Amino acid sequence: MPETTIALIQLGAVFFGLGLLGRVAWRFGISPIPLYLVGGLAFGSGGLIPLHGIEEFAHLASEIGVVLLLLLLGLEYSASELTTGLRKSWMAGVLDIVLNAAPGAIAALLLGWGPVGALAMAGVTYISSSGIIAKVLGDLGRLGNRETPVILSVLVFEDLAMAVYLPVLTAVLAGASFLGGLTSVGISLLAVTIVLVVALKYGRFISAIVDSPDHEVFLLKLLGSALLVAGIASQLQVSAAVGAFLLGIAISGSTAENATRMLEPLRDLFAAMFFVVFGLNTDPKSIPPVLGVAAALAVITTATKIATGWWAAKRQGIAAMGRARTGAALVARGEFSIVIAGLAVASGHVEGELAALATAYVLLMAIIGPIVAKYVEPLSGFLLRKRTASVTP
Repeated sequence: MPETTIALIQLGAVFFGLGLLGRVAWRFGISPIPLYLVGGLAFGSGGLIPLHGIEEFAHLASEIGVVLLLLLLGLEYSASELTTGLRKSWMAGVLDIVLNAAPGAIAALLLGWGPVGALAMAGVTYISSSGIIAKVLGDLGRLGNRETPVILSVLVFEDLAMAVYLPVLTAVLAGASFLGGLTSVGISLLAVTIVLVVALKYGRFISAIVDSPDHEVFLLKLLGSALLVAGIASQLQVSAAVGAFLLGIAISGSTAENATRMLEPLRDLFAAMFFVVFGLNTDPKSIPPVLGVAAALAVITTATKIATGWWAAKRQGIAAMGRARTGAALVARGEFSIVIAGLAVASGHVEGELAALATAYVLLMAIIGPIVAKYVEPLSGFLLRKRTASVTP
């Protein structure tokens, strides 16, 4: 059978299978990310039916998936919202880094993965999943709640922290010197500053360049500019994902709204391939040995994210129930954690077990996060009533 025919059959089976997995996730009200990872594990190296012949397409599709994930995340915010959120949430953001990066770093050091592994695992356990959180808030009807701006502010701080963290991680994984690492960070910070200034002052011009009344032209210009900026950012040793995120910030108004509606199906398609590819590159046999560590990290970092959200909401004068909802909403980890682990493992400078640990951890957190967010209200209400009853004479 010709190679092209085999590739088409395999890709068709993969896409159709992802659709079935997404349907199952929708039926049970959970994120499809863990099921996509499981699908990748089942058909990757060491899986039930290893796939061959689609590696190059799958890899490129997964890279496009990362670009689109971050582009659409950037489209959710304007430059002014980012700067305002940063001013309001920087203390909560610092606490978030300390409480949630430390468990991953400590676990990596205890496992003997060294400083590079510790740096990578710190990012895996630190960053919340904006995609999962946005979906959960929408599904639960909480987008208009008073605590939602606090949640978004923390997520904004995390996104900006990634603009510094990813170049540092990339430089370290590439074996760059300390000076080289500082150069990468400097370039990243300069790029972030320039984009924010341009977006604040000239965002309407960028939107006008990309915009078009014709849907086909609009899609081509939008997708082309995203891939172009991502490629240039990567060449400048700034993450392609961060480049796409910054482009999303620069596009505003009705152009951003139209872009979001048009790109969402493409994002879902290519992002699904990204999670599948990560699973394909992970041997399922490597997960059981790290499952205990992943479960321990899941328990610890669920508690630390809840503490972060509680403290951040309390500073904004939000009541106890809103504080609990804030903390619970931040629990989920997903796409960025996998991006970080993928970068680390692809470099060859960290143990392959890191991918297995990250996969097991994200699987747990992608399931735990939506469940905690869904049931935090009845549980918190019960605890608050019990506490009130205990102090009432």
